[in-house]
Amino acid sequence: MAKSHSFSGFSARLAGIGAIALTLMLGLTFALTADPAEAQKKKADVPTSTPKSAWVKLCEKGAVPFKDKEGKEQKKQINVCETVAERIDATSGMTLIAAGMKQVKIDSEEKQSFMVTLPHGVLLPAGATVTFVPKELWTKIEKNEKIEKDDQAKLKQVKLPFIFCSAVGCHIEAEFKDDGIKTLKSSAGIVISIGTITGLGISHKVSLAGFNETVAGPATDTKKFAELRKKLMEDIAERRKQMIAEFKKKQEELHKMQPNVTPPAPAKK
Repeated sequence: MAKSHSFSGFSARLAGIGAIALTLMLGLTFALTADPAEAQKKKADVPTSTPKSAWVKLCEKGAVPFKDKEGKEQKKQINVCETVAERIDATSGMTLIAAGMKQVKIDSEEKQSFMVTLPHGVLLPAGATVTFVPKELWTKIEKNEKIEKDDQAKLKQVKLPFIFCSAVGCHIEAEFKDDGIKTLKSSAGIVISIGTITGLGISHKVSLAGFNETVAGPATDTKKFAELRKKLMEDIAERRKQMIAEFKKKQEELHKMQPNVTPPAPAKK
């Protein structure tokens, strides 16, 4: 599993595909699930390549300019697909984790990469440890049960560095060869473990249920997907406004119950 030299991110807006070479960025921030449970209702509205799956496949096609040996301008056809799952906080709209695989095909040459995006605050020098979990152990991982010593050998781990941070978060990308792709497709889930600047370690679990079917299936309608994601963000923003209004109302009620406490001055507009 070699480190990728492609500078890609989940949050980049695809603009001017003809002017972007091997560093092409796919043009959507992907949203599939939201926390807590109340936001799961949104999941049914999102058009995924595989029904009942937390994965979505988004693709873009275009042409990449280059100069041949004689210095003449030429173009190569490029096809980029990203199969991803993302978990979003239903209160803030922040991406808690996004993970998936990118497939880049330029003419007949194809490269596949594994990608992860995490919020700011990660311990960058430490990178991330990605553990691939087989089917027979995934249930234990989900239930936080102890993995016996004999079973630990069945877990496959790889250490990956953060390659850059953007407004959305910090990104990992590593090119996967045949053995890496085989491991990814044969696993039931992955666990991404990181250190944070607060000194705490955090692990994110991502189920791979539906992943293989989504990779092999047709691409999602990116325009409709973007519209639904925008609506999801608007709903989250509205819910946040309501929560703030309710908090202020309760705060005012508490101040009325404490007559000896001077109420705070109204905020300046």
